[in-house]
Amino acid sequence: MPPLSGYECKGFEDHYVKGFKPWDSGEVDPELKRLLDAGQLPGKTVLEIGCGTGTNAVEFAGRGYEIVAVDFVAQAVGEARKKAEGAGVKIDLRVADVLSDDLGGPYDVIFDRGVYHGLRGASLKKLQKMLEKVTRKGTRYLALAGNANEQTKEMGPPRVHEHEFRAELGGLFDFIDVREFRFGTDKEDFRPLGWVILMERK
Repeated sequence: MPPLSGYECKGFEDHYVKGFKPWDSGEVDPELKRLLDAGQLPGKTVLEIGCGTGTNAVEFAGRGYEIVAVDFVAQAVGEARKKAEGAGVKIDLRVADVLSDDLGGPYDVIFDRGVYHGLRGASLKKLQKMLEKVTRKGTRYLALAGNANEQTKEMGPPRVHEHEFRAELGGLFDFIDVREFRFGTDKEDFRPLGWVILMERK
């Protein structure tokens, strides 16, 4: 995951070109799998924002969801297409800016591993407006975000306090499950603290 300093979305394109993508563990996120196994993400249609190289999108598709997965980095989407083809699953993969492009919907489920915590600082109102457009009453939104309860000088995701995400997302969503977890990365000894935030549209 990129460092806190200079955390800007446009930097991700350079990261992919250089092969620097520590956020990409290559494995399905265990918290996503836990909630899928528990039936906590009901419905048929999914929008994944910030899908990266598509590992989690492939998991959704393999479980029978109709999924639209978007990322603004074309290289990441290209890698995701190869993964989907290799897994024999159908995913509507798109290169898109989640703050300005039409993402369709509304969807039954929104999945976000690292987008909310990355955009909230500079573009919170646009992010909130996008979430309103792609959801309807009853839509489940799962956000995995950096956790400000861990203070460290190590590289890692942007960190959010619980009172912040409750204030910023609570206008649209009821909170179903909030818990701490550890992000998987491409290094076994680096697992930054995060939030699992499961919500339902009011």
